[in-house]
Amino acid sequence: MALHVQQTPGRAKVAANMRLLFCGSGWLPMVERVAVRLPEGSSIERWDLKTPLVECVRDIDVLLPSNGHITADVIAAATKLRLIQQPAAGTEGIDKTAAAARGIPVCNAPGTNHVSVAELALYLLLALARRAPLAARTFAAREVGAPLGIELSGRTLGIIGMGRSGTALADRARALGMTVLALRRGATAEDRHAFFAASDAISIHCPLTPETRGLVGADAFAHMKPGVFVINVARGGVIDRGALVDALATDRLGGVGLDVHWHEPPDPADPLYADPRVVALPHVAGSTEEAFARIADAVVENLRRLDAGEPLLHRVA
Repeated sequence: MALHVQQTPGRAKVAANMRLLFCGSGWLPMVERVAVRLPEGSSIERWDLKTPLVECVRDIDVLLPSNGHITADVIAAATKLRLIQQPAAGTEGIDKTAAAARGIPVCNAPGTNHVSVAELALYLLLALARRAPLAARTFAAREVGAPLGIELSGRTLGIIGMGRSGTALADRARALGMTVLALRRGATAEDRHAFFAASDAISIHCPLTPETRGLVGADAFAHMKPGVFVINVARGGVIDRGALVDALATDRLGGVGLDVHWHEPPDPADPLYADPRVVALPHVAGSTEEAFARIADAVVENLRRLDAGEPLLHRVA
């Protein structure tokens, strides 16, 4: 599907006849905010998931990966490609080595959704503390005053990844009277064990890298307090799924809040999501009016710079 919309007056100007391909499986409101900033003759097309991505990129000037995987084969097939612009921060799904070999710049859009992500993490934390899935069931059963929740004030929140969103969440958690601990890059095994043992709730905000893949696994769960809450607003792969399922099965966890998943879109029939201790959302942490407006600004500004031959913003490769 292509979105063709005349450019809004007074906005950064982008060259006509530029073809963009959005490679994600959702986030249409963000795509529309970019589309309305394009001049007549330029367009954003949405990847038809029924067709292999490698077959859709031949005449594309700019790829917007989102949660699509931009492999070496995709980059090789995109013979007119001039830019890979991630409309978010994470670029782990892009083969940056293959892009560099072709001289194709890779840029992202950091600092556009950290407030939205922090607020969503706080929402998940509150939902787990007040046992929202079970409350929905007791409401349907016309029960009153159940289930029993807990107060967050006086408890300890451990944050993995103290970047923009992790720091923003820390500010909000402290306002609730929580103590905040941080697990930073390069922490020793002893530091990790102490972090997990001291945290009443853990929120994940780090990028997915070879070092962080499976970071929250069997060893981490073994060192956590019984009844701990675990929240993931980063990437699904930071949590070892099998270890998470085992931890739930042994009643070690008080609740799990997942906005990101191991495969997206996730299968709603997965038994994991039927567990009343699990709150699952469809990767909406960054999906707010304000975040999408900032993302559109970042994307369109780099399109303008690309056309003008100016240095690109937030180039990562």
